[in-house]
Amino acid sequence: MSAPAFTVEQANRMLPYVRRIVHDIVEGYAAWTRLVGEFEVASARSVAGHPDPEAEALQREVQRVAADIEGCQAELARLGVEFKGFDLGLVDFPAEMDGRPVFLCWKLGEEAVTHWHDRDAGFAGRRPLAGAGSAPLEN
Repeated sequence: MSAPAFTVEQANRMLPYVRRIVHDIVEGYAAWTRLVGEFEVASARSVAGHPDPEAEALQREVQRVAADIEGCQAELARLGVEFKGFDLGLVDFPAEMDGRPVFLCWKLGEEAVTHWHDRDAGFAGRRPLAGAGSAPLEN
């Protein structure tokens, strides 16, 4: 099954929901990173055969936060949106431009989908959409 092709209008209409999910992923990832560091410190205190209770609790919390992040990523995938980056909160919406497959590119903090890139170009190949993102792309 191929991914749906979004128009700019469709991507922007979906953006409030996508924004909330991506925000949760980015915030969750920051918490997960912090918890992993705390877990590593607590684990260093553990003695063979006698795990540190704090390390065990932190391990459970690390796993819970990771599962939450994975759930958010799965929700984006169900929507047909590709999550691309924990640090920037970057997502791609599959689209077509002039009959070729491209991605509409959005990152957390941007008001609307206003950029695109070729499927093999990635974030470094981002280019502004004509008309600041208001022009729909062909499906």
